[in-house]
Amino acid sequence: MKITIIAVGKIKEKYLTAGIQEFVKRLTPYCKLDIVELAEERMPDNPSAAEKTQALTREGERILKAVKPSSYLLVLDVAGQAISSEQLAAKFDSLALSGQSDLTFVIGGAFGLSAEVLAAAKERLSFSKMTFTHQMIRLLLVEQVYRAFKISRGEPYHW
Repeated sequence: MKITIIAVGKIKEKYLTAGIQEFVKRLTPYCKLDIVELAEERMPDNPSAAEKTQALTREGERILKAVKPSSYLLVLDVAGQAISSEQLAAKFDSLALSGQSDLTFVIGGAFGLSAEVLAAAKERLSFSKMTFTHQMIRLLLVEQVYRAFKISRGEPYHW
């Protein structure tokens, strides 16, 4: 399976970078994982609604250019569907069985995702009703992808 994570913004905290690198390393036997970092749009300190929309539109255009047309697009969105780790594992299995072996996850920046990116997604997933930094979500996502592969293979880690 090929998994791409497209993320807006850079990881600045060393502890998050170390955690992400650890799970990327652990995922090597299970999938080919690529992380694509896109720059956040610059905005004034107190942007207007129009300035936020314009920035999200520009970020969205770059995100959609980075998504392969044949890839199954899942976006992380606070208003998306909350699923369990077991359901994520089952989703991977189901997609693989149907011949869909190229998945792309998108993590937006501080202001979320454009309407165009949300509309292009096959699925919108939420990790929680709580708000997390987009940097922290990247670590949580790679850990959950790893956990999903372990669950699918019945290997120890999940329990």
